[in-house]
Amino acid sequence: MTAPPAAERVAARERGRAPDVAGVVILGACAAWSLVSAAGREARPEGILLAVLALTAGYACGRICGTLLPVAAAAAASLAALGLALASGPGVPGATPAASVPPGHTGAAAALLVLAAGAACGAAVAAGSGPARLVLRGLALAVAGVAVALGSVVGALAALGVLLCSLAAVRMRRRALGLAGLALASGLVVGASWAVAEDALPEGLTVSLEGQLTGHRVLLWRDAVALAEENPFLGAGPDRFGALSPTSRETLAADGKPHSAPLQQAAEQGVPGVVLLGAAYGWLVWGLGVSPRSTAVALTAGATLTALAALAAVGNALSFTPVTAGIGLLAGLATARSPAPDPDGGWRAGVRGDT
Repeated sequence: MTAPPAAERVAARERGRAPDVAGVVILGACAAWSLVSAAGREARPEGILLAVLALTAGYACGRICGTLLPVAAAAAASLAALGLALASGPGVPGATPAASVPPGHTGAAAALLVLAAGAACGAAVAAGSGPARLVLRGLALAVAGVAVALGSVVGALAALGVLLCSLAAVRMRRRALGLAGLALASGLVVGASWAVAEDALPEGLTVSLEGQLTGHRVLLWRDAVALAEENPFLGAGPDRFGALSPTSRETLAADGKPHSAPLQQAAEQGVPGVVLLGAAYGWLVWGLGVSPRSTAVALTAGATLTALAALAAVGNALSFTPVTAGIGLLAGLATARSPAPDPDGGWRAGVRGDT
């Protein structure tokens, strides 16, 4: 392979630095705004601060491990996420009918299963040998099987979706188009959840969606919209939804969450909180767009983030530290630099773009 010209390499490095700078600004703003929206009220911003810290630590760890041992690190992350999902089996939606899980709950386990599948697929794409790829894709398929065994239809479908997207990504050459499509899919899920909360959909469609989402979750969403409308700028304050939501107060074993990350941000931190959450997602997608890794690796990570965004839009997956740390780790692995650049300064074959 012919090495890219020096000017092209310099420009690519500059494009790679820009998302890192943006990430520092966005994550810093998320932490700062949680403190601003909590000021003068009995609010608890610690959860947001912990999530930001976990995402940052996971991302940094992913960048380091992805540079040193990209395949081994991704495979280890997959096994770790699978182990955590098995350990938190009761948190999987529908695992047992009598489980003491709040109605409308979408717990950490489903998101961990998606992370396990995504990391396994990413490792498979990055692996150089055929047998290793086959074994790692078999691991991703096994994750879907575990989700079925645990009773999580959502987790199984999401894991299979990530696997299929990873297989299709190997043949794609334009990562920008693929990432744009994945971002659009995330936006549609968020928009649909917001439309249900606002009761803006046709009656028949609303009834159908409520049957899938559960009426309890829809009531929580509508409480979140009401709180957001009362104070659209500052919101009610971090971690105050449970105390202010009539539905949450009247529910036994309630966890105080509206089971939707965008709606929780709107209720507790106002419109700026929603904008910052969207900016954090956009930052991760942007990083994948300019990543020195191959298009297949970037799109596999993008598909995993899309599945997680969908879970976060209709559940409380982002309320769990292992999930936010796992998101950062996956993004870091998919945006890490090549572990062994060519001596002349060019990229290795298969590391970037269409090679």
